[in-house]
Amino acid sequence: MRTQRGVVLIISLIVLVAMALAGIAMVRQLSGGLGVAGNLAFKQGATSSGDAGLEAALDWIRGATVLPDQLNNDIPAESYFSTWDTAFNPTTYDWKATNASKLITDTLASGERVRYVIHRLCSVAGAAYSRTQCVVAVKDNDLGGEPPITNAPKAEPTILPYYRVTARVEGPRNTISYVQMMMF
Repeated sequence: MRTQRGVVLIISLIVLVAMALAGIAMVRQLSGGLGVAGNLAFKQGATSSGDAGLEAALDWIRGATVLPDQLNNDIPAESYFSTWDTAFNPTTYDWKATNASKLITDTLASGERVRYVIHRLCSVAGAAYSRTQCVVAVKDNDLGGEPPITNAPKAEPTILPYYRVTARVEGPRNTISYVQMMMF
């Protein structure tokens, strides 16, 4: 029976090594899950910051510095294009090229950089007067008052073209997020 004395020690060492390997695997799996959760939080933060780009573009379109007739033609310095680009893809677009996008702020307090580009949804530059050339909303300008008077003169309806605003947010850990909005 003397030959069996060291066998228990060898078996316990093997079990100890197996348990150590299982513990290391569990720690690695847990830290990987935390990394994924952290990356998702950065992505959500970047997407939320995209609203700043959309709001800046909305302010620019509706702002007093631009007259409606000026929106009939491209304004590259403001990253405004009077026609849509059918090949526009936010993920392959060169956001950092000259006059390709408007940087609204160098860095937000949360660490993101936000850029936007505006496309008027028209197939040709110029006045948006045709539904065949532009995606438009039509506002009826009834001069008849309430109740409608059948012989009252009708004003020409107002044609309001739609705009597509695309914002790109660059966040921490190379997070990139895109947000789009349609407006008229």
